[in-house]
Amino acid sequence: MKRKPTRFHYLQTRCKFYFPGDVLVKWNLQPGDGPPGSTGHASTWLSREQLFVLISAASMNLGSMMSYSILGPFFPKEAEKKKASNTVIGMIFGCYAVTELLASLVFGKYLVHIGAKFMFVAGVFVSGGVTILFGLLDQVPEGPIFIAMCFLVRVADAISFAAAITASFSILAKAFPNNVATVLGSLEVFSGLGLVLGPPIGGFLYQSFGYEVPFICLGCIILLMVPLIMCILPNYESNPGEQSFWKLVTLPKVTVLTFVINSVSACFGFLDCTLSLFVLKKFNLPAGYVGLVFLGLALSYAISSPLFGLLSDKMPRLRKWFVVLGNFITAGCYMLLGPVPVLHIKSQLWLLVLILVINGISAGMTIIPTFPEILSCAYENGFEEGLSTLALVSGLFSAMWSVGAFMGPILGGFLYEKIGFEWAAAVQGLWALTSGLTMGLFYLLESSRRRRAKIHNTLGTEEERTALLSDEISS
Repeated sequence: MKRKPTRFHYLQTRCKFYFPGDVLVKWNLQPGDGPPGSTGHASTWLSREQLFVLISAASMNLGSMMSYSILGPFFPKEAEKKKASNTVIGMIFGCYAVTELLASLVFGKYLVHIGAKFMFVAGVFVSGGVTILFGLLDQVPEGPIFIAMCFLVRVADAISFAAAITASFSILAKAFPNNVATVLGSLEVFSGLGLVLGPPIGGFLYQSFGYEVPFICLGCIILLMVPLIMCILPNYESNPGEQSFWKLVTLPKVTVLTFVINSVSACFGFLDCTLSLFVLKKFNLPAGYVGLVFLGLALSYAISSPLFGLLSDKMPRLRKWFVVLGNFITAGCYMLLGPVPVLHIKSQLWLLVLILVINGISAGMTIIPTFPEILSCAYENGFEEGLSTLALVSGLFSAMWSVGAFMGPILGGFLYEKIGFEWAAAVQGLWALTSGLTMGLFYLLESSRRRRAKIHNTLGTEEERTALLSDEISS
């Protein structure tokens, strides 16, 4: 008895362009299969491979951010004892961002040659060792030798972090091609947690046991992660691509998005070097309570990032609105941080904390969609869908973040000395406002161009149909 064809069979046979059988077989339940943006047949449950990737990336984010933030409470004081000036201490902190900028571009270019897993593991291993070495710097003679060793260790730490984070972004995008923003946003919880836990834990260990113990303990914990990551992290192989950073960054949309990344990073860097001084001077808080003021910013960013990542993946059309609106909200927050004197609003502690909480949310709204936006733009402009492109995008993202992290504190410190915190924060807000206006204008032009192209294609199709009908009638 002959089976009656089903509706799906009819569509599959009549519309081969839309339902090719070989594609339906290839897009099965394998993790990481299929091009980004594909939907449908994958299970909503995480595979073991994906779970291992998440564990590795989360542990790296937590350890690296704790290692980065642990210096704040007590290193400047120890450096002053070793005859390091405030300017030199600022340069020790600033060299981290410059080194990460250069290293990210190099690692992004050669990740496929080095290997994503090897770069990730090596970065974590070096980071653990360097953190321990930082704890031994108090044994170094004061003066130029101490300063030189601080720069050397800090540069090595930045290189290791650049290697680990560039490889991490690439592996995550490979393992979760359809949920890049969701995964990156979720992992920001661990980054925020590391930034929140680093200063209080480091300060407690420093007060209880001295300078060496915080770094040695954290470094040993990071080193203990290395065997675990080596065992569970999958190895992704790929052929080197022909694209370059220059071709990627000269795409107009990518250029504007890198400006947005710089803006968000610079805003964070501005607060790092100015907010604590302003709070101590304005509200006469004890030094121990200053860290609690930063807590609102870190927690709101960490909590909101997964939500914006999920929305960016489920509704990609919202990404551009998130980026533009997030910049505008950030600009408003920096106008109110002081607040700027022209508003005639009295500065109050509760208002400052509230603005920081809103700023954390707006930062997550702005920065999380930028990575998938750059990735989709690269694919639309002929970049191959593979690990080489993911590495380029990861390296570019990390490098542009480092540019802002370097410029923010320098500009913030200079403006704070010249015009005070209130006006300095307003100037920083203008940076966010400018990036939001630039991004919004670009999206309007892009939408207009696509609409004209659609109308042109429609008219061209109608003309072809008219010509075909005329030929048929004449024949």
